[in-house]
Amino acid sequence: MKPNAARAGMARLGVRLALLGALIATPAAAGDRALLDIIGYSPDGRYFAFEEYGIQDGSGFAYSSIYIVDLPADKWVYASPYRAQADETNTDRPLADVRAEARAAAEEKLEPLAIGEPADILVLLGDGVANADGKQLTFSIPSWGPPGATQEGSESTLSLTTFPADSPEPCEDYIGQKAVGYALALDENGQTRELHRDKVLPKSRGCTLDYRLYAVVERFSGGRGRVAILSSYPFGFEGPDRRFLAVPLDR
Repeated sequence: MKPNAARAGMARLGVRLALLGALIATPAAAGDRALLDIIGYSPDGRYFAFEEYGIQDGSGFAYSSIYIVDLPADKWVYASPYRAQADETNTDRPLADVRAEARAAAEEKLEPLAIGEPADILVLLGDGVANADGKQLTFSIPSWGPPGATQEGSESTLSLTTFPADSPEPCEDYIGQKAVGYALALDENGQTRELHRDKVLPKSRGCTLDYRLYAVVERFSGGRGRVAILSSYPFGFEGPDRRFLAVPLDR
């Protein structure tokens, strides 16, 4: 190997090792963990909106992204997501201000689509639940009665599997491995349906490292429109970040 090529190879190796080192960093040096706010549904249950927000790793800038999903089509509506973020001109801009800016921008779609019907949380796997890898989640339809009462025969189970997947990003150069994709299946009424299976990851997901089931929600008024919320963990500046994906269950 020529000297210049050898130095270039060593430089790439150094970058890769540094990035991999960040993957096993302590929580104090980990990536940012976005929080979730479910905005709600349109009256007909076709559209679903949610916000992810937090403080960026590296820059320390507050950010907010609002996603509006066409559930039957399983895709974002035009112009979504609506984003706002602090920047170098106003590094200490409060998170509340950034969130308000994103919400104001999103109103151009939220208002005409009449998105505002509340979501009922059927099951929630919080980050503080110990020893839960989030690859399977069982839930039922609540009913009136004592605490924890559910409708008989309404039990459903989501199963999440992950695998190496191609990505538009050069993930093998960045982190020494392929990005990770996912498949999600729903088992209910004695039948199993595959809801989603990645082929090539969208550019928006970057070099995702893992996924976790987070919640299942439905319209407050019931009926079709159930949504599974997944946590996704793209590689970030200081380690794995946490973002959210919405997967419709009733397509």
